[in-house]
Amino acid sequence: MNFGWREGNQIRLLENGEQFFPRVFGAIQRAQRSVLLETFILFEDEVGKALHEVLIDAAQRGVKIEMMVDGYGSPNLSDEFVTSLTTLGVRFIYYDPRPLVMGMRTNVFRRLHRKIVVVDEAVAFVGGINFSAEHNTSYGPEAKQDYAVEVKGPIVEDITRFVQQAIGSEQVTRRWWGHRSHQPARNSTPGDAQALFVHRDNDEHRDDIEKHYLEMLQKAKQDVIIANAYFFPGYRLLREMRNSAQRGVRVRLIVQGEPDMPIVKVGAELLYNYLVDAGVEVYEYCRRPLHGKIAVMDQQWSTVGSSNLDPLSLSLNLEANLIIHDRQFNQTLRDNLEQLLSKDCVRVQDDRLPPRTWWHLTKSVIVFHFLRHFPAIAGWLPAHTPRLSLMKPPVQPEMETQDRIEADNEGAKS
Repeated sequence: MNFGWREGNQIRLLENGEQFFPRVFGAIQRAQRSVLLETFILFEDEVGKALHEVLIDAAQRGVKIEMMVDGYGSPNLSDEFVTSLTTLGVRFIYYDPRPLVMGMRTNVFRRLHRKIVVVDEAVAFVGGINFSAEHNTSYGPEAKQDYAVEVKGPIVEDITRFVQQAIGSEQVTRRWWGHRSHQPARNSTPGDAQALFVHRDNDEHRDDIEKHYLEMLQKAKQDVIIANAYFFPGYRLLREMRNSAQRGVRVRLIVQGEPDMPIVKVGAELLYNYLVDAGVEVYEYCRRPLHGKIAVMDQQWSTVGSSNLDPLSLSLNLEANLIIHDRQFNQTLRDNLEQLLSKDCVRVQDDRLPPRTWWHLTKSVIVFHFLRHFPAIAGWLPAHTPRLSLMKPPVQPEMETQDRIEADNEGAKS
């Protein structure tokens, strides 16, 4: 599917679970016709149970619910959790579930990493927030800093059709979007309240999100802020960041200073010298783990979504971002990032850069090229086509079915 820019949208920034979950759950509680949901992680914790409750209530009201969760990211949902939904007619789909091998998950690559909710084809949520308690600040020091957007307007139609096709919905209608395109959709007259839905897959849209980042950096005139949890992009994006800084654009990068996985910081540090030498300002967010995937450019361009700037998101995972042209939203997101920079970030100065030795340079080159070619290496492993597994409602026991038939017959006689 290819999409174009849509005008006349209403876009609200949602920060962390405290803002995100009430808006999503409230929308589902008001649903009258349909709910579409995709997520990487759905845990059976307080957040997952709250989602489960509003979905159960909606299904009992007759709302059509279709949801898909990733088989790697959500491996431990109980049978009771799932069957209580499917019994009420909910289409519950696992994306590429795989059995454990020696107690370990094997379906590591080509994950469904999108986080999308659409209610009544009227309001949509897109971003990086999963359905787990670790996105609430009350979770503690390991709570994740993250973002999503709530959107209303014409762009919701594009998001709806995309999710319907992704989960094999019976409602999906084929449209003219299906032609192949090798260029990102361009907006010749950027204005306000405009949005573009961009996704990444392993077929026709392998680098669409990356292309929009590259185009943004090429067009930047004043200021760019990128906040990305897992930052290890390819050479093209690193080069454009350097080029922007060297022609006078203020380029600021926010990465994890308190990472949820130590390897994340190790990988990012390999790039510090290359970026800082060209004038890119690098900051580490140190309050808690950063999970955001957001950026702003100048006074108008913004993006919020699920895509990191690393080999998994840029080359393997299924991702979705919203590209936004809107001055008011840009300012809202910019103000949020400026607050993070001033209160919770530490700038990587010369005295904090990795040592400039031949050993460090050699290590950086080897590790960089290994990680950048990792998707291709993963492709050499035994390949399979990711499959969708529809969870069917439980079969009623034969005795229970017979009792119901007999009761119906008795009722008919009387």
